[in-house]
Amino acid sequence: MEKQPNSRTCFVCGRQNDIGLKVSWYNDYEKQEVRATVSIPEHFNSYPGFVHGGIVSAILDETAGRAIMLDREMDSLDCFMVTTRLETKYRLPTPTEQPLTVVGWVLRPGRSRARVASEIRLQDGTVTASCEATVLRPPQKYFEMWNWEEEQKYWRVYDD
Repeated sequence: MEKQPNSRTCFVCGRQNDIGLKVSWYNDYEKQEVRATVSIPEHFNSYPGFVHGGIVSAILDETAGRAIMLDREMDSLDCFMVTTRLETKYRLPTPTEQPLTVVGWVLRPGRSRARVASEIRLQDGTVTASCEATVLRPPQKYFEMWNWEEEQKYWRVYDD
């Protein structure tokens, strides 16, 4: 599987974010999914032993959005979309401190707008949470606000 790039400061994937999760995703072209394995530290809990719902939602959001990269150049602005709607379903408490698999896929592709989905699974395949989202390609002015020319050198595949 092909590894996706990570950013510098993103909470979920940023390699230089000291409090971030530093998640890495891989493209599974055969299944048309993106996949990641993550273990959430206890300090991101809500109740002891369980991940805070906001953290769960952030991981689902990022994973669903990254599914767009399956059919796009990952170093192009064309692969970036932002979430305009996110519906998260919490099925079971998501545990901290154990390996979780996160999977994302595209429900309805599009160049400027798409529907995407993701879920978090325990090691036995049980789904703890899922989401569906609408993502939209942001206007060019946002890339300028993000200083994409500077950030682009940090958007790359990092060693694990």
